[in-house]
Amino acid sequence: MPQMLLPLFPAEATTINELLGFCRKDDFVYYFNGMMPIFSHHQSDLKSFRLITSQLVVNGVASQSEIVRAFGVSKISVKRYVKLYREEGSGGFFKSRKGRSSKVLTPEVLRAVQAELNEGRFVSRICEEMDLKTDTVNKAILDGRLYRVEKKSLPQA
Repeated sequence: MPQMLLPLFPAEATTINELLGFCRKDDFVYYFNGMMPIFSHHQSDLKSFRLITSQLVVNGVASQSEIVRAFGVSKISVKRYVKLYREEGSGGFFKSRKGRSSKVLTPEVLRAVQAELNEGRFVSRICEEMDLKTDTVNKAILDGRLYRVEKKSLPQA
């Protein structure tokens, strides 16, 4: 005959609902189902936090509002990570992010623009001829990917 698990928690635990609780100890966060620990992670491990809270919601052990209330996170972030868990599973939390790369200023375009800048041409004229946005080229100059050549002044007669 199955025995009912009483909702007893360690003294330092904070309850999420009548069955779940968590506590922080020695830089780790421990999750409990009654007195039984079910998961732990370092307190700075945000990916594991997002994983376990999403897992609790998807498995029906906790509601999104209980997670929001217990941890003080925003409702939209809980929804976002529950959706990620449903679509990609636990691996979705640990895969590397796709970085954006410069699609406009390829190495060839950078060399061509720098050649024009070396001749002392204006950025606006270069951009008109090469069909580039002036903000894009000016940002590359500020970033140090391109540089302007100082114009030499003509000798005074």
